Amino acid sequence: QVQLVESGGGLVQAGGSLRLFCAASGRTFSDYPMGWFRQAPGKEREFVAGINWSGSGTYYADSVKGRFTISRDNAKTTVYLQMNSLKPEDTAVHYCAAGGWGTSRSNWNYWGQGTQVTVSS
Repeated sequence: QVQLVESGGGLVQAGGSLRLFCAASGRTFSDYPMGWFRQAPGKEREFVAGINWSGSGTYYADSVKGRFTISRDNAKTTVYLQMNSLKPEDTAVHYCAAGGWGTSRSNWNYWGQGTQVTVSS
């Protein structure tokens, strides 16, 4: 089992930045690929970014490519999502995920409770 706790969400103006944190506990953090998803009101949960166990490989949704950066610190058992040039359409609850791969929600085994990101225009 892996427990995930997100933080760092908040309200920001368009063009601003936020950094999300996901603290993991439980089984060996470095064994797991990690990812970020988001869900806006009335919409399906969608993939945002993923990172392999070592941090050497990352991949992104086209909608965030060039603006968001996923990274991890295995010593701190934490994964990060740096979000720059935020847009109102980035407004959503952002979820940390572990133990999966790819862009489909069903491929991931563990989830955090989510942190709200709101971008005002």
